[in-house]
Amino acid sequence: MTEGLTVTTDRVDDIPILLAQSDTIGIPELLDKCFKPHGNWEGISLGWTTAVWLAHILEDADHRMNQVQSWVAHRLQTLHLCTGQEVQERSWSDDRLALVLDALAQPEQWQRFETALNQRIIRVYQLNPQRVRLDSTTASGYWSVNEEGLFQLGGSHDHRPDLPQRKRDALGVGSAGAAAGDASGGWESRR
Repeated sequence: MTEGLTVTTDRVDDIPILLAQSDTIGIPELLDKCFKPHGNWEGISLGWTTAVWLAHILEDADHRMNQVQSWVAHRLQTLHLCTGQEVQERSWSDDRLALVLDALAQPEQWQRFETALNQRIIRVYQLNPQRVRLDSTTASGYWSVNEEGLFQLGGSHDHRPDLPQRKRDALGVGSAGAAAGDASGGWESRR
């Protein structure tokens, strides 16, 4: 007698990429190191529970906790292969995810996690440039204008000088171009 072939189909989408990136930057590992769940926690770790939950949020554009368990149920094999963990849908019940939120809401532990994650993903280079050029994007809209405010009237990349636009970039450097007289609207500094 011939054995029947069993075929399981999982919708993969971008789940392997999202989970691989989470693992590469160490999200599951760092969460497990910085946050200790309730003593009765069993099964997949808090770190991997969170990483899979984040993959669900990004993949489905749905942040509701009560949708995650059914999403996991339809992707058990994919999640198992991507995480290397034993995956059971009950590990993503809304009650369990509420425990994750409670654990992540601890300010001291969150700061430790954030610091450790930033040390892995942010690089700082010692550069000695001869010239720095910043040309920030403008964002115009219907905002109130005041003398010291973030939004000002003036030359506009959008050709709408009648609308207030953001005149400072994240560094606090003006993007109006008046400081260096740069006609393109950027700011240039020479050493």
